[in-house]
Amino acid sequence: MDVNQLFWQASIEDITHGYTNEATHYTCLLCGEKIEKGIIYPHENVLYEAEKFMQHHITATHQSVFHYLNGLNKKMTGLTEHQSHILRLFYEGKTDQEIKEELEIGSATTIRHHRFALKEKERQAKTFLAMMELLKQQDQKEDSFVPIHKTATMVDDRYNITLTEEQQLLEKYFPNGIGQELVRFPKREKHKIVVLRAITKLFDETKEYTEKELNAIIQPIYEDYVQIRRYLIQYGFMDRKDDGSAYWVKK
Repeated sequence: MDVNQLFWQASIEDITHGYTNEATHYTCLLCGEKIEKGIIYPHENVLYEAEKFMQHHITATHQSVFHYLNGLNKKMTGLTEHQSHILRLFYEGKTDQEIKEELEIGSATTIRHHRFALKEKERQAKTFLAMMELLKQQDQKEDSFVPIHKTATMVDDRYNITLTEEQQLLEKYFPNGIGQELVRFPKREKHKIVVLRAITKLFDETKEYTEKELNAIIQPIYEDYVQIRRYLIQYGFMDRKDDGSAYWVKK
């Protein structure tokens, strides 16, 4: 299971922790890093048991679960850029007066209004989650949707596709199997997402690729590898250095 699917299937408690607790290891929900249980991990003259080392990983790599989640696309969080900024200042322990001065807002009353609005949003979210859980219990036969990758640059109806539909499209565009020749690159947005998602799985998430290495993987699949490479970046599946010297899977 890829990290995006694992993230969306995780409980609120696990997302809050930033990792899942599995039989033999802990898995970071933010990047997919796995920490094996039963091993002592040394780091800078400190010894960590597995769970503590996972917590250290999250702090060292992602600053905190809060900062990672707060940095997601607003389509993922439902927050405006302004709300995300204020929420971060609240998290950092700033007083209403300090926030007022930093944001150059005329009155601390405005900050208190934002606190109230966010609390109201929390109550609404809890109610909605409860209703969605009841809906899932009511219809166990409901087909799951393709999970949205957390680094998606555009989140809209193009992700309105079920896992069953995804499998049918993969068989259509990759009749000889994923990794083999792509029949054609689709024009429909939903189909593009399915194809690009499949191609992304061919890359090692822990590795950085040169442009030449990236091209060598894509070209046997589709002759216009430049177009595929561009779309992988454009749709948020991969990222690269500004000078194009390194490419990697976004997490």
